[in-house]
Amino acid sequence: MTDSSSADDDRARLRRAAAAHTAAAQDVEAFLRRLPDVPGPADITEYANLLTREEQMRADREAAADAAGITIGSLESDQGT
Repeated sequence: MTDSSSADDDRARLRRAAAAHTAAAQDVEAFLRRLPDVPGPADITEYANLLTREEQMRADREAAADAAGITIGSLESDQGT
């Protein structure tokens, strides 16, 4: 017998992880919209931090998807272009 509350928890975790990843990606976009023509060291540091956060949120989302049983193989095509 499958525990439906566990499956519901996994899906809820996946939705939260997806929302967190979306928010992190939106933060990157907002940063890029206000980026000056000549970025300074602080801008580069902020960008690196934002990208690190976005990548971590993506990894969390993928882990949550795996836990919810939504696992996919590679998204890359096996065909060369």
